[in-house]
Amino acid sequence: MNNFIKTQIVVIGSGPAGYSAAFRCSDLGFQTIIIERYSNLGGVCLNVGCIPSKSLLYISKILEEIKIFSKNHIISCKFKKDINKIKEWKNNIIKKINEGILNLSKIRKIKIINGIAKFLNINTLIVKNKKILYKIYFDFAIIATGSRPIKLSLFKKKTSVIWDSNDALKLIEIPKKLLIIGGGIIGLEMSYIYNSLGSKVDIIETNEQIIPEADKDIANILYKIMNKKINIMLNSIIIKTKIEDNFAYITIKNKNNINIKIKKYNKILVAIGRKPNTDNINIENINIKKKNGFIIVDKQLKTNINNIFAIGDITGQPMLAHKAIHEGHIAASVISGKNYMIFEKKNIPSVVYTDPEIAWVGITEKKAIIKKINYKIAIFPWFASGRAIISGCTEGVTKLIFNKKTNKIIGGAIIGTHGGELLGEINLAIEMGCDVEDIAFTMHAHPTLNESIGLAAEVYLGTITDLTNNKT
Repeated sequence: MNNFIKTQIVVIGSGPAGYSAAFRCSDLGFQTIIIERYSNLGGVCLNVGCIPSKSLLYISKILEEIKIFSKNHIISCKFKKDINKIKEWKNNIIKKINEGILNLSKIRKIKIINGIAKFLNINTLIVKNKKILYKIYFDFAIIATGSRPIKLSLFKKKTSVIWDSNDALKLIEIPKKLLIIGGGIIGLEMSYIYNSLGSKVDIIETNEQIIPEADKDIANILYKIMNKKINIMLNSIIIKTKIEDNFAYITIKNKNNINIKIKKYNKILVAIGRKPNTDNINIENINIKKKNGFIIVDKQLKTNINNIFAIGDITGQPMLAHKAIHEGHIAASVISGKNYMIFEKKNIPSVVYTDPEIAWVGITEKKAIIKKINYKIAIFPWFASGRAIISGCTEGVTKLIFNKKTNKIIGGAIIGTHGGELLGEINLAIEMGCDVEDIAFTMHAHPTLNESIGLAAEVYLGTITDLTNNKT
């Protein structure tokens, strides 16, 4: 059976990029269709990414805090973790948000078609599902097909011993010994979750620091904190693997060819990144240009085909949900005729939701060096923060980066409890072109972690009184 449909806009994919673009298109008055290959909306972020991982990280933080209070004899209780109840709690959160997205699409009268979309030409798609073959004619298409975990060539055969992030978030089991390959955001967050749930966790990272994109001084604070509970092997590689009797035997060596070790694990989690889903929608048929698998777009998210846009993970790094949402809104606005709308990559916030959290935005110190920017940093240590002392997070740091010539803020980073929540003020300050006095003279509530931003600006000015000050 064939179904012929004509629409103004078709959006391929219903993740944060896709549903945000579709909703905005509908709000702007366009007839809009979403094509989604899975039965649930929300894409990777909602179903096997951001939301389930942050749900588990929240539980993990509570478990760790209970341990701290118990160790200090503030509370005295025995508790038992129920993995099935944790899974049920996580799944209920996903279900609730999924229903919310579905209801919003119904209110906007957006038609949802389940199936796999392929381009026939620059104005036509076919969509196959189990029962129906659809042919969709469109004026504009927005590709938002997302990404999937990168597999490691070391493990050629599929086995239950090897996990990707999707498997890990299912809480299939809590392995006694878990190796995580990759010390980036996904690897660190998963290590925190599984360590709190009872696994003995090792991380192997080929670089000399965790979170290679972050400044080393900030990343090293998290490394020192996490390495107390999790064995993090930096500057190391796997040279041999063997899967036998439901165990993985991994030979690891330091890049300096020393400390060769053979270790035995119950599970291996491969967390070395993600790759774009651009190889199954037949974009080659209409000659859409790609580079390293990513679709090439201009500042308005247009591909080389004028009526076809691409947004989200498929447009390149960083692969972040908030970047995808922002791109979705811009693509919809451009289609509606707002040609002044462009996407700029300069201020995309990044957050690692471990405990403590690491968050950064704008120009990092390492980028400032590469770009030869005349910069100056200001650091406020949280051991001098009353709220940090109350909250047990005195190892935290707030770091601001200023252009030395103009005294305008160009970047910032925070490591500490709720670092991701605090980052918003720094991001807004960069967007507004604030100078150091704008931040330092803004009154911050006391005692809060947020005031560390104002205090860091006072460090820069030499007016701080919460630390010793050599300036007058």
